[in-house]
Amino acid sequence: MSVARSVAAVTGATGFLGRRLVPALVASGWRVRVLVRRAPPGDFWEGCFPELVAGDLSDHAALRALTADSDVLIHGAGLIKAARRSDFFAVNAEGARNAAQAAPTGGLLLISSLAAREPRLSDYAASKQAGEALALAIAGQRLTVVRPPAIYGPGDRETLGLFRLAARSPILPLPGPATARLALAHVDDVVAAIVALVGRASRPPLVAIGGARPEGYGWREILEAAAWAMGRRPRFLPIAAWCLQTAAAISETAGRMAARPVIFTRGKAREILHGDWSVSLAELEPGGPPARIGLEQGFAQTVAWYRAHGWLAR
Repeated sequence: MSVARSVAAVTGATGFLGRRLVPALVASGWRVRVLVRRAPPGDFWEGCFPELVAGDLSDHAALRALTADSDVLIHGAGLIKAARRSDFFAVNAEGARNAAQAAPTGGLLLISSLAAREPRLSDYAASKQAGEALALAIAGQRLTVVRPPAIYGPGDRETLGLFRLAARSPILPLPGPATARLALAHVDDVVAAIVALVGRASRPPLVAIGGARPEGYGWREILEAAAWAMGRRPRFLPIAAWCLQTAAAISETAGRMAARPVIFTRGKAREILHGDWSVSLAELEPGGPPARIGLEQGFAQTVAWYRAHGWLAR
């Protein structure tokens, strides 16, 4: 006689994080059901074939179908770049509210961002904090907010630009003050933390993920590790805040003229210039799984994946 497995409903399953989260949930014994606009091609989840529910975050009927008889909802869908502030809020805030309305009694894990600590810096950060507040108003004690730091790893298109810069430029710019600290987490460490949380009988209301070094890295250390992963030994040049802000304004304007969202905006520049993206011990989950992948190892693994898939030249 077969035994029914617990059901984890997932949004954002086709994104960078979600694509690695689904196989990890299946490996942990979960039966996984995902919300998708359209079925992805081929063996998208590496040998895992979750149940598919067609729809998006504005489709209340689809969200109800997604969470029907489920034990937990992991809401990972969101925008990291958008052409307008309203687009961020439509997905990151209203989407979180809609997910909370459909969440099962077993609870809701809202994958937010460390940026939500500083909502005045950018439209993205503000929308993530708004999503947390809207979800809390509906889900109450059933809600656990998970705040990862900057995530990198195989399959991440946004971090790809860092390695391309490291490969092409003999001089790398150092943004922000020398005292700035930025926590980074490999995607597999973030996935492990989420899977551990989902399996807990009781969960904290808010937890941050710190990666291998929760106290963070300096910008020079990050850029140097990226260059080393590319086999380069660069020089470094500190750049003034106004230079970064001007470059961001140009990038934002170019994106608007081309009618496409860009990641490097004035808001992103303010995030980069912010001095503290570290994670304190008080923010970490007590007893959570330790990070396994340090920065140099993680960057080397990521570069190897990019090269194997033709994203970077060998």
